[in-house]
Amino acid sequence: MIDSRSDLLRRQFDLTWSLFEYHLERLEPDDFLWEAAPLCWTVRPDGGGGWVADFAESEPDPVPVPTIGWLSWHIGWWWSVTIDHAQGRVPRERTEITWPGGGRATVDWLRDLRSEWLAVLDRLDDAELDAVAPFPWQNDPEHTVADMLAWVNSELMKNAAEIGQLRMLRAAR
Repeated sequence: MIDSRSDLLRRQFDLTWSLFEYHLERLEPDDFLWEAAPLCWTVRPDGGGGWVADFAESEPDPVPVPTIGWLSWHIGWWWSVTIDHAQGRVPRERTEITWPGGGRATVDWLRDLRSEWLAVLDRLDDAELDAVAPFPWQNDPEHTVADMLAWVNSELMKNAAEIGQLRMLRAAR
């Protein structure tokens, strides 16, 4: 039995994560930069040992097919910034969120973000869920912290499905 909205959101997150974990544990290092189409967004070496993600302020048309590397950076970006907001920290800029590189480093990074997120989920009560969400709606009074948590669950589910599909397509080739 679910006792609160917080419990419901936590159970939804746990289900989403378990589906994502299915793919995370099966990713191979070469999966991350595999390009499924000629027009794609990926992460590229920056010349200094780091990585920079392809990005545009407005979505291009046609939309590039992302690589698993780009999707994992994207998850790390939006989730890191959401955690910053939820923890009352000054949110980092997109360019401050660095992709650790393909393979175990990225999988570990995403698992660490999960641990940080669980700390957020575990401290919220129903009254805190009713507060105005600081992100991604920039303090729009129509959206609550509960909406922000539901958005994380939805965004993670979407990105996990995209990563899973790309992983399976590459494996099928």
